[in-house]
Amino acid sequence: MKKLISVLLVAAFALVALAGCASPEDNATPAPAATGTPSTQTPAPTQAELTGTVATDGSTSMEKVIGALGEAFTDVNPGVGFTYNPTGSGSGITAVAEGRCDIGLSSRALKDEEKNGLTETVVALDGIAVIVNPANPVADLTLEQIAKIYTGEIANWKDVGGSDAQIVVIGREAGSGTRDGFESITKTAQMCAYRQELTSTGDVIATVSQNPDAIGYASLASVKDSVKALIVGGVVPSEATVTDGTYAIQRPFVVVTRTDEPLSAAAQAFFDYITSAEANEIIAAAGAVPVN
Repeated sequence: MKKLISVLLVAAFALVALAGCASPEDNATPAPAATGTPSTQTPAPTQAELTGTVATDGSTSMEKVIGALGEAFTDVNPGVGFTYNPTGSGSGITAVAEGRCDIGLSSRALKDEEKNGLTETVVALDGIAVIVNPANPVADLTLEQIAKIYTGEIANWKDVGGSDAQIVVIGREAGSGTRDGFESITKTAQMCAYRQELTSTGDVIATVSQNPDAIGYASLASVKDSVKALIVGGVVPSEATVTDGTYAIQRPFVVVTRTDEPLSAAAQAFFDYITSAEANEIIAAAGAVPVN
């Protein structure tokens, strides 16, 4: 009898031990079976793609810079259309004032009479290179010599160390920001004896490249190997000498907007981009000197 009781007690203790070792999951109420289509997590909303157009108009000297900026901007904003109308600084200022474009482009500062209702923002600095044909032996002129050439006081290249040939003076049309900047710095406004007055930077460069006796001026950012940029007063025109101010013939690249009229979302985004430090690398690669 005692032996039977002992066996029963051992069995009871074993059952208690097994109950204590059971995991919590063994006692948990099973979850109901899933029914229907499984739910999916709703993705976070994304910012709407920028759309619209940005119309710019003005300085032909700014073509390389504004073209590079426009291309970079539309690469990351493919829903935005970008246009550039190379009409010259004066025309660009008029176009934005009359509401025919979003942003005007000027390679000179606004004149007092142009500031009514318009705001100017400098995005870069640019040197104005004095250019000659590569065959011309002259390499360095002083600012005074350049002024005398443009006013006709010096009319032969031999008088400044060149060949015995009449100097063909090339310049830009009235209203050009490049012309305004050049004549202001050389103090030759209303006194230049131009043989030809051309309507774009490209035309000046092409004309000088084809005439060994010609002299012209053009945006440093646009100068090509087809012409030679003169040293001015011992200073080579370059980004470095424009930045430190040692190169004398330089001017601002300006974007012009209407003061009391907000830009469209696309135009405002473009304006914010080109006036930020984010654009500096592109401006520098285009040959101008960023200021932000």
